[in-house]
Amino acid sequence: MPKGIYNVPTAVNEPVKTYAPGTPEREAVAAAFKQMYNSTVDVPLYIGSEEIRTGKTKNMTPPFDHKHVVGQYHEAEKEHIEKAIATAMEAKKKWANMPWEQRASIFLKAAELLAGPYRAKINAATMIAQAKTVHQAEIDSACELIDFLRFNVQFMSQIYAEQPISSEGIWNRMEHRPLEGFVYAITPFNFTAIAGNLPSSAALMGNVVIWKPAATQVYSANVIMEVFQQAGLPAGVINMITGNSGMISDTLLASPDFAGIHFTGSTGVFNDMWAKIGQNINKYKTYPRIVGETGGKDFVLAHPSSIPAQVATALTRGAFEYQGQKCSAASRAYIPASLWPEVKELLLADLATIKMGSPEDMTNYVSSVISEQSFDKLAGFIEQAKKDSDAEIIAGGGYDKSVGYFIQPTVILTSNPKYNTMCTELFGPVLTIYVYEDAKWTETLALVDGTSSYALTGAIFSQDRYAIVEATKALENAAGNFYINDKPTGAVVGQQPFGGARASGTNDKAGSILNLLRWVSPRTIKETFVTPTDYRYAFLK
Repeated sequence: MPKGIYNVPTAVNEPVKTYAPGTPEREAVAAAFKQMYNSTVDVPLYIGSEEIRTGKTKNMTPPFDHKHVVGQYHEAEKEHIEKAIATAMEAKKKWANMPWEQRASIFLKAAELLAGPYRAKINAATMIAQAKTVHQAEIDSACELIDFLRFNVQFMSQIYAEQPISSEGIWNRMEHRPLEGFVYAITPFNFTAIAGNLPSSAALMGNVVIWKPAATQVYSANVIMEVFQQAGLPAGVINMITGNSGMISDTLLASPDFAGIHFTGSTGVFNDMWAKIGQNINKYKTYPRIVGETGGKDFVLAHPSSIPAQVATALTRGAFEYQGQKCSAASRAYIPASLWPEVKELLLADLATIKMGSPEDMTNYVSSVISEQSFDKLAGFIEQAKKDSDAEIIAGGGYDKSVGYFIQPTVILTSNPKYNTMCTELFGPVLTIYVYEDAKWTETLALVDGTSSYALTGAIFSQDRYAIVEATKALENAAGNFYINDKPTGAVVGQQPFGGARASGTNDKAGSILNLLRWVSPRTIKETFVTPTDYRYAFLK
C-alpha cells in the first residue's frame, strides 16, 4: 500500500472503567450478569453461515457455582471438522481479495461494539464463564480485546505502507499475501481477549481461520462470535468449533491446506502439536507458521534496597489477582532476609482482608479456580506442602469444592530454592517464597535464571540502579516480559507486547506488529518501465 492513501484511526488504549458503587457501568454489568445467569444459551458450531447443533452436548457451569447450568455447547464429529476446512477454503477466495481497508473496518466496528453496546455482556459472560471479578473482566474482555482489534489495524496499515525503494526506470512493490491455506487458532480459558485476538489477528491479514476455544471458555467465546457477526464478518472467515481436542487437532493438522497455528495453552500440548506438524510436513502445500505462547513460572525478585510495601503489594496483586490463573502470575518469589520480616507482615495483613466468592458480589477480590481438575491438582500440592519439612504454609492452605472450586490464596515459605512449587507451573493462587541472604544477590540472580525452564514474565524490585542494571543483564533470557519495580502481570497492548521464550513459547509478541507479520507471506514485485532489447552490456560494446 503506497503511503498516505488511507490514514486509519489512531489506536489508543481503551480507558478502564472503575465499576465503583453507583456508577452506570456497575449497574449495567450487574443487570447483564443477573439476566444471563438466570437464563440458558445453546451454543452451536459456527461453520460458514451455518449454526450446527450435533445433539452431542456438554453443560456449561460457572466454576464458582458448578451445580448451576447456564447453557450447553455442541461437540463436533470429524465430518464437521472436514466441513469447516472446506468452508474456510471456499471463503478464502473472496476474503483474501477483499481490500484491506474493508477488512479493517469490520474489526474496528467490532471494537466499537465491545466498547459500547456489548461491553456489559462480554464482561458478564467472562465473569460467569471464567470466574473473573468485574475489574479483571473489564481489563480483559473489554479493554484488552478492544485494544487488540484497534492496534492490529494500525499495525496492518504500517506493514502495508512500508515499501522498498525503487531505482530509475523501475517500480518495486511488496505485497503481504495471506498464507496459502487456513490458520488453526487454539485459545485458552483465562483471557477472553486472547480468545478474540488469536483468530481475528490472522483473519485481519486476509487469512481464514478455524477456531477452537477452551471448553471452559465457550460461553464467552459465543459472545465474541456474536460481535464478529454483528460487525459484518463474512461467513466462513472465522469458524468456531468445539469437541474432542485430539480428534479436532489430528484432523486439522493432517490437511494439506493447514498453513499455520496460533496457540495459547500448555507447553506439553504445544510440543505435541509441533511434533505432529513435523510428522506431517510432507503433506502440506507450504511450511506452516507455528506461533505459540505456553507456560510460565513467573518470578518476583527483591533487592535489599527494595521498599517492602511495594514488594508486598506486588506479591498480593501479581500472585492472586484472578486466582493466580494469568499466564504472567507471580508464582515464585525471592526476598532478602533483611526485608522479609516487614514484607511478611504486610503481605499477611493484605491477605487477611481479601474476600473470596462469586463475582456477582463486587466486593470479592478473588473467586474460584476454573475447574475441578485444576482444583484437585492445586489441593494436592497444598497438602504435600503441609507434610514436607522444607516447606511451611504461612497463609491460606484451605480449599472447598462443595459449591465452587474455591482455593484460598496460599503462601508457602520454603527453605529449599528448588522446592517443587518453586519449579512446577501450578496456575492457581499459590505463591512460594524463598528467603535469601542479602550478600548472595548475585548468586540469587543465577538461581532465578536457572530454576525454571520457562521464560515468560518476571519482576525485580530495587532502589539501587547498579543492582537493576546487573539484574536486567543477568536475567535477559529469563523473561520475555520483564518488569522493574512493578508486578509481573498486566501487559498492555501497544505498550508491553506479550510473549516469552524457552518453554514459554515462540515469543512472537501478541499486541505488536511482530505477531501480524507471522500471518502474511511477502511477495516482491519488480516492474520495469522500459525493458531492454539488447543483451549486450556497455562493457561489451
